Amino acid sequence: MRKIISIAGMFFLICVISGEVRGQGCMDAGDEEGVSVKGFFQPQFEYKQETDEFTFTFNRARVGFVGNIPYDVNYYLFIECSPFKTESPYLLDAFITYSRFAPYSKISMGQFKSPFSLELNTSCAGLHTILRSKVVSNLASPGRDIGIMLTGGCKKILSYNFALMNGTGNGVKDDNKGKDIAGRIVLSPVKFVSVGGSFRYGKAKPAIADAEEDEKTRCGGELQLKYADFLIQGEYIYGKDVGSYTTGGGCGDPVEVHQGTVERNGLFVQGMYMTPWNLQPVVKYESWSSDMDIEKNKEQITTFGLNYFLNDWTRIQINYLYCAEADYVETDNDQVLVQVQVKF
Repeated sequence: MRKIISIAGMFFLICVISGEVRGQGCMDAGDEEGVSVKGFFQPQFEYKQETDEFTFTFNRARVGFVGNIPYDVNYYLFIECSPFKTESPYLLDAFITYSRFAPYSKISMGQFKSPFSLELNTSCAGLHTILRSKVVSNLASPGRDIGIMLTGGCKKILSYNFALMNGTGNGVKDDNKGKDIAGRIVLSPVKFVSVGGSFRYGKAKPAIADAEEDEKTRCGGELQLKYADFLIQGEYIYGKDVGSYTTGGGCGDPVEVHQGTVERNGLFVQGMYMTPWNLQPVVKYESWSSDMDIEKNKEQITTFGLNYFLNDWTRIQINYLYCAEADYVETDNDQVLVQVQVKF
């Protein structure tokens, strides 16, 4: 009985908080009534110096249905179709939103992006570089999960997302009684400055028989400065895993499970400027430590990019990734990526 009361109380608290609505999918669902077909695809060229590999691929190829049902009900469903993603095609996003209290709050249930990290919650079709940073790809995983979430805010000064999720990732049934909790709060004290923080905590069924439950802790901070056509973003994330941990898994990429306890951290800083000619140069620096207890273990990547917007629906991105290892001999592992994107 106490468990039922606790769960009911938690849902009550979720429902009474108010705020401005924030989306939690790949694209804007829009405000028009009825159903709309939306999507985007990203054919891509890659050159990897480490393997001397030239290849053409699809980074993402997504299509879905979004719509509004009178009154106060919205739905959002997206499928990943890229043949280069694991187990493609597969269900990516599928959630229903009740928006009776909009624009102050909305509550959603289904499968959606985890409300953690600035870069993770930047639309895949709106990323400023072709790849997300290593710290986000590793510590924000699983990027999508099944659960219930509240999104909201207040007059563009405060926005928040809070969620209760299985903690097992895309389309995976929960295997224990515990649930992951995650949240992200962003404050904009002045028009061109946003500062925020994220957290996620959960326990999972142990990878080793008769062991205690695996435990995962994540926390991060973010800063964004936007003035005229200039944009600067930065983010730091720390993660601790007890029992076992995963690497990879961003946007449908393979996930590897490792045994042991580990503390990891990393950051990225990026700046860009939109010129009058629809050209946007981008510079991004990132640092990633896959084990904070190991010396000389940091990877440093500097991305030099150029984005060209043919129109509102089509862009071309060119990225050169200079990869360096701190304090020891670096290897030949730079990359050149070229991506064309069309949205519809």
